[in-house]
Amino acid sequence: MPKIPALRIEQAPEASRPVLEEIQSNYGTLLNVFKTMAHSPAFLSGYIQFYQAMETNSLSPRERETVSLAVSQVNGCGYCMSVHTMMAAKGGMSPEAIRAARDGKLDAFAALAHQIALTRGQINDEDLATARAAGLTDSKIVEVIAEVALMTVTNLLNNVAGTTLELPPVDM
Repeated sequence: MPKIPALRIEQAPEASRPVLEEIQSNYGTLLNVFKTMAHSPAFLSGYIQFYQAMETNSLSPRERETVSLAVSQVNGCGYCMSVHTMMAAKGGMSPEAIRAARDGKLDAFAALAHQIALTRGQINDEDLATARAAGLTDSKIVEVIAEVALMTVTNLLNNVAGTTLELPPVDM
């Protein structure tokens, strides 16, 4: 049972309703994470703006999913792990690649995201040098940091709220 319930559109604060309706219209579904965010119209609309902005960054969808999987594993968020495992699989990632991303071992994006989440941004010079040696520019590194921040917000929300998962769970 969730500690903070997901709200149906008609239960949500008035300012959250159009945002929820837009999410449902744009993405064809309304996940419980967004219905939980709806308790705070500012959080919901700010998160959606950040999410949509990050969809236009220079990272590929696969790279963004890789970061999401690595961060969600570090933060122990079963909800996000299930959602992003499904999204990564739909995007063509194999089960082995998904597992490697979760463990921070798939590529430079997974390794950097894993270290940023694990150390709360206090990575060492060697981790940064390794990312750069693998071809990550400062622009890519900053975008990985932003993706880590985006995932951390939802990880924390779901971990605190106990958000009900609508998908099959994955083993953590």
